[in-house]
Amino acid sequence: MTPFIAEIIGTFFLILLGNGVVANVLLKGTKGNDSGWIVITTAWAFAVFVGVSIAAPFSGAHINPAVTIGLAVAGKFEAAKIPMYILAQFIGAFLGAMAVYFFYKPHYKITEDEGLKRATFSTEPAIRHTGSNLFSELMGTFVLVFTVLYFAAPELRLIDQEIETFGLGSIGALPVALLVWVIGLSLGGTTGYAINPARDLGPRIAHQLLPFKGTSDWSYSWIPVVGPIIGAVLAAGLFLLLN
Repeated sequence: MTPFIAEIIGTFFLILLGNGVVANVLLKGTKGNDSGWIVITTAWAFAVFVGVSIAAPFSGAHINPAVTIGLAVAGKFEAAKIPMYILAQFIGAFLGAMAVYFFYKPHYKITEDEGLKRATFSTEPAIRHTGSNLFSELMGTFVLVFTVLYFAAPELRLIDQEIETFGLGSIGALPVALLVWVIGLSLGGTTGYAINPARDLGPRIAHQLLPFKGTSDWSYSWIPVVGPIIGAVLAAGLFLLLN
């Protein structure tokens, strides 16, 4: 398996299971309907565990454009490979969201609330405030990338030593899953903690293309893209400054 294919498959499983739990909790008539935030954050954490476990041996398991960019800024990933990784992540996220739709299609049909349907694809803020929402996504991703760099710090290898697979998988899937879990529990209540541009924008595009009546909320869509990228760059910059 190539790194490109690994990032597609890893991100696909991340979104299939992550957006899948949101659909299970929010859509009408499911066994998990209205089971709450703890169920969502827990399943998202284990969705990360699955995605990382699959992709780690082949791509390092970035499965997140913000992670890819942050690692490149920190000097732990070859910048020339950024476009290839990000393209794979967006493809995987789009396909994962489409798979969730077809899996839960009968439940989408009986759910009247278009906002709940959209929430199974992309994030939206609890209170809409551009500055606060941007800061929330920035801070959540900052915690993710900064902690990942310190988890792996004792064993970091440089690009000129031909490291090809540095990423979330370099520290093991379980620590990353626990990290994402605590980010969701502690910092996720404001915006739904996208902390991953592909996780939000890929499924949002899928929502736009599917036969829903509601809007895809494009006016908000830039925040879960720009916020995580800024947060990742700041985390990498601080890591370099301190080390």
